[in-house]
Amino acid sequence: MSKKTIVFTGGGSAGHVTPNLAIISEIRNDWNIQYIGSKKGIEKELIEKIQIPYHSISSGKLRRYIDFENVVDVFRVLKGCLDARRILKKLKPDLVFSKGGFVSVPVIVAARSLKIPIFIHESDMTPGLANKISQRFATKIFTSFDETVKFFPKGKAVAIGSPIRKEVLAGSAEKGRRFLGFHGGLPILTIMGGSLGARKINEAVRDVLGQLSAKYQIVHLCGKNNLDQSLEGVSGYKQFEYVHDELPDILAATDLVITRGGSNAIFEFLALKIPMLIIPLGLQQSRGDQILNAKAFAEKGFSLTLEEERLSGDSLLQHIDTLEQRSGGIRASMASSPQGKALQTLVDEINRYT
Repeated sequence: MSKKTIVFTGGGSAGHVTPNLAIISEIRNDWNIQYIGSKKGIEKELIEKIQIPYHSISSGKLRRYIDFENVVDVFRVLKGCLDARRILKKLKPDLVFSKGGFVSVPVIVAARSLKIPIFIHESDMTPGLANKISQRFATKIFTSFDETVKFFPKGKAVAIGSPIRKEVLAGSAEKGRRFLGFHGGLPILTIMGGSLGARKINEAVRDVLGQLSAKYQIVHLCGKNNLDQSLEGVSGYKQFEYVHDELPDILAATDLVITRGGSNAIFEFLALKIPMLIIPLGLQQSRGDQILNAKAFAEKGFSLTLEEERLSGDSLLQHIDTLEQRSGGIRASMASSPQGKALQTLVDEINRYT
């Protein structure tokens, strides 16, 4: 009996890809899996790394503000719809699964035109523009937050949490310390600005690196082209642009984490029970979804929040000290969280649907 085919889509940042990776790892023995993404997005690198067939389409950026590029991107999106329709007609998938991002819209429009069932997962507290457009075409919608369901058509959406990659939960603290060259004497503080890095966080960390390294061993994932060569060889400080295979081991060894407010990342830290200081993107750089994510986690006792507008070396040190003092209570709150079944729920839904 031939395998059924599923097409995944989503891209623009690692946050729009990692949940897809989690699902793919669970179903790849039972499904013929294909991926449609942009020509140059981070999704291309991540998907080709796990040897899943990758199909590139034209994609434009969906902006909420007036810009001449919007006119150009209309034609890019239209071409993307034609590209996606051609690919889908060839692949004949039984299901399309989308994690959002600009590239997903042409795929979903094309899938709807071919009457292919569509599943969408929305990670953030409020839907992104791509999923706002795509919701009318979706067969089912899944959300990470209970509060998000109200933004979608009644009866179409259900809150399940965020699918966590099992390999993230299977790291070895011993291997992590060995990879980093760290010892057991000082706690490990991991700083993650997201797959694209975070310039302001990087600057604040480096401004107070002396004070931080007196209390912590520091892992700094600073984003592409954001390494500071002058800090190479500093004792107890390791900087990387981005970490792939070693990340589960690093996280297993991590005591505290500084992070942006991307939903997928903070749900992974919740599953790992790592107390987190969330520094969400401000309204000048985003639509405010990370601010809402951070607020929800802080209210549940899972994290502390430091607004980027208030970020400095001194404020960073103060918040890290508070995070360490409250870390026991935060871990207790995390331990009582019901999150953790989203991945299996999605796998069951995919297998049940067709």
